[in-house]
Amino acid sequence: MHESPNPVASPPVKDGEADENHAEASSIAGETIEQVGDAGIDSPVGETAKPERSSGKSAFLVGAGILISRIVGLVRQRVFAHYFGTSAAGDAFSAAFRIPNFLQNIFGEGALSASFIPVYAKLLAHDDEEEAAQVANAVLGILALVVSIIVLAGVLTTPYIISAIAPGFKGETRELTIRLVRILFPGAGLLVLSAWCLGVLNSHHRFFISYTAPVAWNLAMIASLVIFGRKVGQFPLAEYVAWGSVIGSALQFSVQLPVVFRLVQRLRPAFDLASVHVRTVVRNFFPVFMSRGVVQISAFVDAVLASFLPEGSVVALTYAQSLYTLPVSLFGMSVSAAELPAMSRAIGNTEQVAEVLRKRLDNGLQRIAFFIVPSSMAFLALGDVIAAVLYQTGQFKHDASIFVWGILAGSTVGLLASTLGRLYSSTYYALHDTRTPLRYAIIRVTLTTLLGYLFALPLPIALGINPKWGVAGLTASAGIAGWIEFALLRRTLNRRIGKTGLAAGYVIKLWLAAFVAAGIGWGLKLLVGNLHPIPLAGIVLGGYGISYFAITLALGISASQAVVGRLLRLARLRK
Repeated sequence: MHESPNPVASPPVKDGEADENHAEASSIAGETIEQVGDAGIDSPVGETAKPERSSGKSAFLVGAGILISRIVGLVRQRVFAHYFGTSAAGDAFSAAFRIPNFLQNIFGEGALSASFIPVYAKLLAHDDEEEAAQVANAVLGILALVVSIIVLAGVLTTPYIISAIAPGFKGETRELTIRLVRILFPGAGLLVLSAWCLGVLNSHHRFFISYTAPVAWNLAMIASLVIFGRKVGQFPLAEYVAWGSVIGSALQFSVQLPVVFRLVQRLRPAFDLASVHVRTVVRNFFPVFMSRGVVQISAFVDAVLASFLPEGSVVALTYAQSLYTLPVSLFGMSVSAAELPAMSRAIGNTEQVAEVLRKRLDNGLQRIAFFIVPSSMAFLALGDVIAAVLYQTGQFKHDASIFVWGILAGSTVGLLASTLGRLYSSTYYALHDTRTPLRYAIIRVTLTTLLGYLFALPLPIALGINPKWGVAGLTASAGIAGWIEFALLRRTLNRRIGKTGLAAGYVIKLWLAAFVAAGIGWGLKLLVGNLHPIPLAGIVLGGYGISYFAITLALGISASQAVVGRLLRLARLRK
């Protein structure tokens, strides 16, 4: 998967050339890396780069935090599936719940992290803690004002929002969705403020608490489901769960504040645009906001198209998304989140910074691919086992597990590309280039919309299959668009910093190991016959995972050796 490099040689940067226009000029091909990376902080040419901070431990902490949070999130989804199944109330809640997810994703995982962390982390790297605190206070003040306006506008315009995100909903389902969105909007605002805490904590390499904080959010919703699940019908239960989400949002924000207070000197929110660093954050924010926004629009497009499909399609898509975004979060986001502040701290001349970025990027790509390839194969070959063990209870029957499996299989088309693309985007953000990922995200969303319509609505009719399988077409079409975006991101970055990417031999070994392991998993599935979903998953998925690690060890994959070595060390310590 390596692409032939075509790096553009750049002349050295003179002292004092870095200024506030760097972010705007960062999209120009051939501009020096130091210029686009400084955000107003001069780094003299020839300055010895500081020793690299290993991102392995950071990525592990991010991954551990995300894993804990996602496990609790899957428990929430399992409890939700027990009470709602693939019902109309489940469709309504799933559509409404995209509002807080949308705001959290574009502010937390995208715009705020990509614009705030590079500037804030760079100031910390230069030991300018006073200026860093001023930037943090200013960003918090601006963010609080913007969020307040968004929440108020959202509550007032909810009916129009529902017409945009779920135009296929009618009658009681539409009315319930409107009520749910109005309840959820204030909680969404708190989640955005929580994203500011995440930016501060990640810049100080306090990853664990920021990624485990959503546990409080999930637990509040689980409590709402358990307390009211057997007392009220599905429609009022959906409203109780929405209020639980608001309470959970407040808890998620609150649990991070004590650590933030210790890290930020004299924390006082302020509306201050005088600082060049604050203006850099604001200026970089909008392209990334638009970039993450158009990606999230893609998810909304999927929901819009799914609302025209048979009942249960929207909530089934949500169940599947909870599964196929899990490896993206665990392995893609963990590495990307750990690398962004580390890449942003890189200083030195053009060649020194480029070398650091190439090394970190290639190392991160290998770690991501090692886990994403077997995840994709598991969804494709064993998705029914995965869906059944997580969701098959109460109102969620076996046929629903098969339905979710089909959607998961469609997601495998682009799972690797979308996950690797996150790390490439983080590299651009570390260079303060927020416009290149935006351009390619627009291309991706445009393709996703066009292909999604064709794959979801006309294609099932043309093939003579049940229209509900159009949901699987949505995830497959998004995967095709994801590969195109990934190829564009890699090609442009390679021209700027030199050759990056995964070696073809490495990728072939991973897919070979996953394929053989999947065959072993299938054999175990046929051998044990009809078992309860939990023991069946233990045997089949356990055999699949062990086989994958054994084969990759035999093939000499270093990532496998590292994981197995760590597990053996932990086992020895317990003894």
